[in-house]
Amino acid sequence: MTPLHGPLRGRGATLDPDARFEPTRREPFDDGWEGDGEAPPPLRTEVTVEHPRRVLAWNQSPDVPFELSLNPYRGCEHGCSYCFARPAHAYVGLSPGLDFESRLFAKVGAAECLQRELARPSHRVTPLALGINTDAYQPVEREWRITRELLEVLAETRHPVSIVTKSALVERDLDLLAPMAERGLVQVAVSLTTLDRSLSRHLEPRAAAPQRRLETIERLTAAGVPVSVLVAPLIPVLTDGELETLLEAGAAAGAVAAGYVLLRLPREVAPLFEDWLRHHHPLKADHILQRLREAHGGKLYDSTFGHRMRGAGAYAELLRQRFRLARRREGLAGRLVELDCGQFQPPARPLKDRVEGQMDLF
Repeated sequence: MTPLHGPLRGRGATLDPDARFEPTRREPFDDGWEGDGEAPPPLRTEVTVEHPRRVLAWNQSPDVPFELSLNPYRGCEHGCSYCFARPAHAYVGLSPGLDFESRLFAKVGAAECLQRELARPSHRVTPLALGINTDAYQPVEREWRITRELLEVLAETRHPVSIVTKSALVERDLDLLAPMAERGLVQVAVSLTTLDRSLSRHLEPRAAAPQRRLETIERLTAAGVPVSVLVAPLIPVLTDGELETLLEAGAAAGAVAAGYVLLRLPREVAPLFEDWLRHHHPLKADHILQRLREAHGGKLYDSTFGHRMRGAGAYAELLRQRFRLARRREGLAGRLVELDCGQFQPPARPLKDRVEGQMDLF
């Protein structure tokens, strides 16, 4: 576990742990050379091109509202210190710390892969969750436009899609989203963690500011796109006091449904987030961690289905009751209206794919 020289400007992680599958480990060592204590230069984002063969992922998790998902990128430049997806970077031999938010992978050709997979006779139409592991509208999407290309395929084939984001960049694609919304083919959940701009700045350093996210809800709603406000993650002591205020602000902006997720700290996220707390909120750190343990049977995290999203015990039950009361008071539904799966029009399979499919018979 390699410590940094304090938090880096514009980055979330305060630790740079080794990938858990790597055969070697690094440890800091003072060799006496001058200059070792100097702050490192600004960390630039690097994007590696990845050419996927398949992009659709099916899951059977009983506590998520989707079966089908697609992630245009690996890693996320938003740099949220709490991101549950950080451990996934170990599968490419990179750190869940700074590597996760600065060494990204763009799935170039994802739209063509999606077309091929949607054209298969075996494809079963169910709402596609776009950008679940990492945000499909993270800053690099401005240049790479992979999410935009995917939406063009989904719009053309009239395939239902749901989006979760904390980025205002989703407004760029309103020319696609608004017509899809008219057909009942799209819904968007905007993640809202806090209304405190100062807290958001170091909690989610490259995500849109809270007030900008509320503007995004307003603009999506004005265009006819159904929007849910997702209070995620709800962090004990640090942000849980804002629960009612967040739902009120989301409803005032036009959201028609709401949900919440208690902070999740799987694998390497636990030590990463704890170190972040020690740097930024040292006086609250122990209290926050104790509340999480109360909700997870003495552990910082319990990944059991049905438990991992909300926790259990007195504190978790109090959060559930507060959320239900606040949601009812604001007139928010528990979930958005179901998307229409009956309009799907499969794309024509390219001749090359049809020939290869026929050869597979032999």
